[in-house]
Order: sequence, then C-alpha cells, then structure tokens
Amino acid sequence: MRSRFPGRLLIAVGTLLSLVLHSFGRRKPIMPRRILVLHHLLLGDTIMLTPLLKKLRTQFPGARIVMTCPVAFAGLYATRPYGVEVIPFDERNVRTIVHVWRQPRFDLTVIPAENRLSLLARAIGSRWIVAFDGDRPAYKSWFVDDLRPFPTSPMAWGDLACLLVDGPPPAPYAPGEWPMPSANVDRPDGEYCVLHVGASTPLKLWGAEKWRGLAESLERRGFTVVFSAGPREGAIIDDIDPKARRLRYAGNLSLPQVWHLLAGARLVVCPDTGVAHLARVAGAPVVVIFGGGSASLFGGGEFWRNAVERKITLPNFPCRDENVIFRRQVPWAGNCARTPDKCPSARCMHGITLEKVTDAASALLEGHAV
Repeated sequence: MRSRFPGRLLIAVGTLLSLVLHSFGRRKPIMPRRILVLHHLLLGDTIMLTPLLKKLRTQFPGARIVMTCPVAFAGLYATRPYGVEVIPFDERNVRTIVHVWRQPRFDLTVIPAENRLSLLARAIGSRWIVAFDGDRPAYKSWFVDDLRPFPTSPMAWGDLACLLVDGPPPAPYAPGEWPMPSANVDRPDGEYCVLHVGASTPLKLWGAEKWRGLAESLERRGFTVVFSAGPREGAIIDDIDPKARRLRYAGNLSLPQVWHLLAGARLVVCPDTGVAHLARVAGAPVVVIFGGGSASLFGGGEFWRNAVERKITLPNFPCRDENVIFRRQVPWAGNCARTPDKCPSARCMHGITLEKVTDAASALLEGHAV
C-alpha cells in the first residue's frame, strides 16, 4: 500500500507558500468562474454527490466545474454529466496531486466530506473554501473559509451535500441527465435480473442461502439470473452457486461495463453498496438491502425520489447507533459503521428475510414502485 506521506509533505509545503502569497483579501466569490469539488470518497458516496454537481451547474451555468475522484471511478464521468470535468485523484499518488495543482486557480472549492483536503485546497491557491463544520481533529478545518453546520433533521447524503452551495435544491434526477459512457459487455439474451452479492464489508453480506432462494424465485418467473460481485469476491458467488450454473461477473467488468449491465436489467438486487447508487443513475429498478447503514441517510433522498426502487431495512435497529458521518457526530444519523472485529455477526442483515426481499422484487417486476 502506498504511503500518504510524500503527498502530505508536498501539500504542507504548498500550504505554507499559499499562506505567504494568498492570505490577504479572501472574499466569497459572487459568481465563481472555476469551481472544484474536492474529495476522495468511495463509489456510492461519490455517486451521491450528483445533486451537488447539478446544483452547482444550475447556480453557475457558465462556470468550469471540476471534481476529483478516485482513479477507478473516472470512466463513469467520461460523458461529463452536467458539464463537469473529472480529475483522477489519489492522496497516495503524488502525480495525481500535482495534476490537481497544475489546474488554473479555483475561485471556489467545495469539500463535501473530509476537511483534511482543505490543506490541499489552500496549497493550490483556492480563493474560497467551503466545507461542513464538526470534522475532527479541529485543525483539519483551519483553512476552511466558510464552515457550514450539518442539518438538525434527517436528510439523505446527496441532498445534504447540496447545503454547501447557496440556492434552492436541484430538480429531481431524470434518466439521461447523466449520459451513459461507452462500453461493451456481453449481456444475456432475453430478460434478466442482476443480483450483486458483494459488499465493501462482510457485515453487508446477506447470506448464500437467501441469495440462492431469490435466484430460484426469479427463475421460476422466467428471468435469467446474473450474479455480480467486486474484485476478489468470486468466492461469495461460489458459495451461492457452487455448480456455476448461472452467468457471473466477479470483478472482471469496468464500471462503465457494470452500468451497461445494470441498464439492461429488469431488476437489480444488492446490498447498500456503490452498485445500488449506480443502478439509480442507470434507471434500473433496484431493491436495496440495508443492514447497518441508514436507509434515509444513504438512500436516494429527494433528488432520487423518482427512482424505481424498494429499500429493505429493519427500522430502529438497536445497534444502529454510532451516528457518525465522516467523523462528525450527528444525532439523527441512525447509522452503524462498525468493523467485523467490533461486530462478529451482522444481526441487522441476518434479520432481513428472503420473503421480504422476494416480495419487494415481485412488486417492482409487476410495476409497483411504492
């Protein structure tokens, strides 16, 4: 694993230079011409920034809007949704930091999650930096010009990120606003359903017997079932389908290819992962299984309110009580991000029955989205 130290040293030097060169006369821009959305988030969190991008474009139609994102996600943004350019970025890769540094000086930098990136924003000479308050330790926010509070009532993460920009919320997402990137993928003939069974943590896995039962239920209805998982997750599919009877993709598709696969599906079923958010963008009907994650916080929210989906969760689960969003204590979050060493058995996932997911899948297949 690459170290963050070389990049942090470069940023620290740049910050000191910026303090000398750009410390005076800092003012909030009225009509910024160059805007940066600066983050290094996971796939789902990145896609959930879509309403922020749309709001920025609505508020500043003539601006050049740039967003950083992990290198692996850049292909999703090849079609430049809302006219946004994407710069691949990795805090462990000095070359990507230098690439951000070489951009023309930004009038406005929006930091939706980790305020440590405010040092990079200051190092590259951003004229105004806005972020959420409450990040810890407090020094991460020293170079933020405009610290905004988190809301006091529940909101979805995508809607919440829009609070960093003044003005009314963006109109709800409509399929096609984010054009599909080019890709080729071998899809099954006829109507098919995608069961994405992998997850970023074992605590989001639903269970082989339940996935097998769901696959058999869909096949009885005449659908072809396709299994999907991420890199190094092929063993999860092996447990579900040991005889390899069904088509499977286990980390061998690019994200644009996954988009094409989802876009052609009659139904997608998955845990609360990046694939769930990508399914919304692709316009695929989706059943999302929530365990420790909050369905209200990490669901679609107002921006995705027209998505055809069902959220399956056990409401008010007692240990969904960590209430932390990007290191900020938020009383209403209703979220749990415990690791396997702190939670040996994910009762929140085990308690979601096959019947409940099957009923939700049937409702979407029969055209009942509510």
